[in-house]
Amino acid sequence: MENELNITHINLDGYVEVHKYRYVYFLLMFTVYILIICFNSTIVCLIWIHKNLHEPMYIFIAALLMNSVVYSTNIYPKLLIDVLSEKQIISYSACLVQFFTNYSLGSAEFLLLTAMSYDRYVSICKPLQYPTIMTKTNICILLVLAWFLAACHTAVPTILSAETKLCNFTCKGIVCNNAIYELHCVRSNIISVYGVVALVDLLMLPFLFIVFTYTKIFIITYRNGREVRRKAAETCLPHLMVLISFSCLSGYDIVIARVESSFPKTARLIMTLQTIVYHSLFNPLIYGLKMKEISKHLNRLFCPARII
Repeated sequence: MENELNITHINLDGYVEVHKYRYVYFLLMFTVYILIICFNSTIVCLIWIHKNLHEPMYIFIAALLMNSVVYSTNIYPKLLIDVLSEKQIISYSACLVQFFTNYSLGSAEFLLLTAMSYDRYVSICKPLQYPTIMTKTNICILLVLAWFLAACHTAVPTILSAETKLCNFTCKGIVCNNAIYELHCVRSNIISVYGVVALVDLLMLPFLFIVFTYTKIFIITYRNGREVRRKAAETCLPHLMVLISFSCLSGYDIVIARVESSFPKTARLIMTLQTIVYHSLFNPLIYGLKMKEISKHLNRLFCPARII
């Protein structure tokens, strides 16, 4: 019975001197988690309340930010419990649930960013057709597809991992990410091949589509006047900032499973913290400061004395 329990539990060995700095870890993570909830929820509520923000662009932003809230809630409560515990462990079944939620929401975020680039493309390159293309029905279809396709793609490696025998019970991380493949006795060829398929479907094809849409946007705006370029920059720049930062951090997560053994522990911890902090915390700030209409409502909410 003891042996069975040992087999079903994974030791999370990604922290650096957690026993010495447990309260520092807890304070930082708790603060970040509260800020993520507050920042994202504030923007989402503003979009929900104000009718002038009930446009496709803002609906996609709200979906993206809500996705970040759920993503963070999948990770932070467990982290907070871990840093206050004597042992940082997780059952393998719970680890797989976290793995599935982590990657399905992460993939959905990239697909939502792709849908947002399509929205900007139609708005700028086909303005007369925009109302007929970006209808409420089509928006709902894009949102459902983003989450559904991401969940379906992530379910396959999760199920295969659940049926794979484990020989290692120490995960070199603080969350259940690609590092769980290091726990398997033998590298599964099926998981490896499917990983390439998922990479193409969820990353490469959407990325090429985003490149196409922004190439068309830049060509159209270059041919038009300064005012058109200014308006395009106002809506496209925040999206590009979020897209670039998310792509860079996702690239780290894809690579880490292949260089895990040679990656310094402290550097790995810092990079992992960036992947779970950066986009969830700073996306609402980027949209709140750079999107004119959202910024206007934020000023009215927090600085009513300045509004004449």
